[in-house]
Amino acid sequence: MARRLGIHIAGQVTVDRHVDGVVEMTFDAVQKFSQPLTKDRLFGWHACLFPAGRSGMYKIKVGSWRDDKNGPMQVVSGALGSEKVHFKAPAACRIDGEMKDFFKWFNGAQDIDAVLKAAIAHLWFVTIHPFEDGNGRIGRALSDMQLTRSDNNAARFYSMSVQIRKERGDYYKLLEKTQTSRRLIDGKIDITDWLEWFLGCLGRAFDVSNVTLASVLKKASFWENNPRGSFNERQQRMIEKLLDGFIGKLTSSKWARIVKCSQDTALRDISFLVEKGILVKDKSGGRSTSYSLKGF
Repeated sequence: MARRLGIHIAGQVTVDRHVDGVVEMTFDAVQKFSQPLTKDRLFGWHACLFPAGRSGMYKIKVGSWRDDKNGPMQVVSGALGSEKVHFKAPAACRIDGEMKDFFKWFNGAQDIDAVLKAAIAHLWFVTIHPFEDGNGRIGRALSDMQLTRSDNNAARFYSMSVQIRKERGDYYKLLEKTQTSRRLIDGKIDITDWLEWFLGCLGRAFDVSNVTLASVLKKASFWENNPRGSFNERQQRMIEKLLDGFIGKLTSSKWARIVKCSQDTALRDISFLVEKGILVKDKSGGRSTSYSLKGF
């Protein structure tokens, strides 16, 4: 994401090459949220997720709906011979018609809250399960796309996709419970519990965003008051670590190991920051003197 946005730190972060596809899909969903969702657009997302045409070791159909040539699509778990079927998707021959109904609903206007529509869209899509693999990731992108539509602004400070990933244990339980619960009278699915969980998950995504933004603003304030040019590269690196929440006590020996310098150089760096009022000595609590950022 940082690389796509031109942020310098992108060059310091190593990521799996498969992440690029998720980034492409997410940018298209969120930055172009006002554009209609179409079959070709979904096929493009799917191709981004599986550029080599494989899911792990297995070759899959990419950029097209799944078929049933290897049997019905099922979500299973457990060892071979004792599998548990959590969900059986609709037959492949129904997908095109089901997705046409979905596109019409997703792109159209309904008398329904936009956030609830995001919850329903995700559930509806993963229940159709139109692809061999990647349905969950695309479903999360659809949720973020609809939530962006509800804000009518692509500049968002939270991610429902990330929060669902964090809570995937509860997510799968609620998904299975919802997809397998049908009322005896008319056979319709009761989605109340799903909606309640989705809204709760969204609220927790907001909470995480608030914590992250508070940290970002604190760091921005520090560097605004203390220009980077005032410090050498070693000092900048350690200050960043402290701002990010350094675990444990910062001693001169740890400083030397982290930035790969001598003990004397580490002491000079620390002494400079103490004189500047950036670092303060911690209260005595052991044989080695430790330091913390002043005011943090």
